[in-house]
Amino acid sequence: MLVATWNVNSIRARLERVLAWLEKAAPDVVCLQELKTTEADFPYEALETAGYRAAVFGQKTYNGVAVLSRKAPDEVMLGFGDGVDDPQARLITARFGATHVLSAYAPNGKAVGSPQWAYKLEWFRRLRAFLERHFSPDDAVLLCGDLNVAPEDRDVAFPDRWRDSVLFHPEARRALAEVTAWGLVDTIRLHHEGPGPFSWWDYRHLAFPRGNGLRIDHILATRPLADRCADAYVDRDERKGRKPSDHAPVLAVFDV
Repeated sequence: MLVATWNVNSIRARLERVLAWLEKAAPDVVCLQELKTTEADFPYEALETAGYRAAVFGQKTYNGVAVLSRKAPDEVMLGFGDGVDDPQARLITARFGATHVLSAYAPNGKAVGSPQWAYKLEWFRRLRAFLERHFSPDDAVLLCGDLNVAPEDRDVAFPDRWRDSVLFHPEARRALAEVTAWGLVDTIRLHHEGPGPFSWWDYRHLAFPRGNGLRIDHILATRPLADRCADAYVDRDERKGRKPSDHAPVLAVFDV
């Protein structure tokens, strides 16, 4: 089973690239983030023609997450369902038999100390609570997505430049660590020592050609799936070429 996650930075702007990549990579399940569109405007038909069903939690202009799959999921949950009044579409969960796939788009945080920063840290607390409410670490669970945190120095090309940023601040790293401590394994680190591989490069300052990347996109698995993870990698080539997303897809292979 080949699982992928990709922040496409607008599904409509990137649709041609997404369709070409699906044909080339042929993943079984794909988690998408930053759709920047509502469910009504999502390109279901084009993706169905490519062989994928889509479960979508959209939002106009901002955010939005989806799970694409070869077969329709057995069940779909939107958001945390925790009673918090939160209009941001950042989490969708799809169940395929006994396997649960979460596509998550964590808040960026804007600036340390801002209201958006507080929302980011609280969002991670809500994510940990969601996992505790709905699953056990003994279940087959995949948490995939742009989590907007690089966990360690080896996940940042120039750690000293990013130390105080919202993507690498110690508080953000602790918030993500609290989530993974529930019982999630970083599939990339099962197969790569580091530094990197990186998954995001800013559009500005020639970050991609200069190698100024961070690993903020993740496929995290509970132990029953992590034990069957045969490979995990970043498709760096998708950050190249015409009209790329600023993120590259992350993929993991599981023996089933």
